[in-house]
Amino acid sequence: MSRRPGGEGLRAVRHVLRVYPALLRVGFADMFAYRAEMVVWLLTMNMPLVMMALWTTVAATGPVGRFGQREFVAYYLGMLLVRIITGSWLVWELTMEIRHGTLASRLLRPIHPLWAHSAMQLAAVPLRALLVSPLVLVLYWVAGERLPLHEPARLAVAVAAIAGAWILLFLVMAIIGTLAAYVESALSIFDVWLGAQAVLSGFLVPLELLPPWVSQAARYLPFRYILGFPVETLIGLESTTSALHELGVQWLFIAGSLVATLALWRAALKRFAAFGG
Repeated sequence: MSRRPGGEGLRAVRHVLRVYPALLRVGFADMFAYRAEMVVWLLTMNMPLVMMALWTTVAATGPVGRFGQREFVAYYLGMLLVRIITGSWLVWELTMEIRHGTLASRLLRPIHPLWAHSAMQLAAVPLRALLVSPLVLVLYWVAGERLPLHEPARLAVAVAAIAGAWILLFLVMAIIGTLAAYVESALSIFDVWLGAQAVLSGFLVPLELLPPWVSQAARYLPFRYILGFPVETLIGLESTTSALHELGVQWLFIAGSLVATLALWRAALKRFAAFGG
């Protein structure tokens, strides 16, 4: 008896949709159990606050480009919020599982390991949002008129951009973590990624304040679409039309990263199995 084309894939999707809520509940319980560690992690995310103090001091004598003191405060508060909400630790977990061989036990479960990891990390978002809610109030006080709260179209784009940033970072971490099947320390590669991201995403300095060739090059690289673009859309530095175009670019990066992740994962699993993983 022949099977209908796509039947296996459809059943797999239905299975994921059925078990994913349970995975989210497990992940949320796990995050709540380790809430103290979460608070410590949040306290280490202070670089945007340091840069905010630096640039607001510079802007005290006059605006820098289109950034005055309030704009710098809004930018770095937005950067801190987006960074915390979209943060992921997949690369560390995946690297450890591959190097220690514990990935084998995940492969025996009836759901793809990356789906399970995504649920565990997505479950942390509500707790993170709760912990950083005071920053949201400060951001509203500083830049309330520029936030897209009363513009449904721009608000939808901002939400999609933040969601896209979470997905893109997760896929990038999956790619780098999977490289642990080939190299001694994938974390060294991730350190290089973080260094490039700090500059080319707008994390340290708004991209428009960098030399033109750097800010232009950043638009052709994925770093900006993980941090800079969602922040710029959130605080009103991007018009709705421009943000829609940039959102399309972001999701093209997501599509490319997804293809690369799946291809590398299949190849890495063969190597993992060949070496007795």
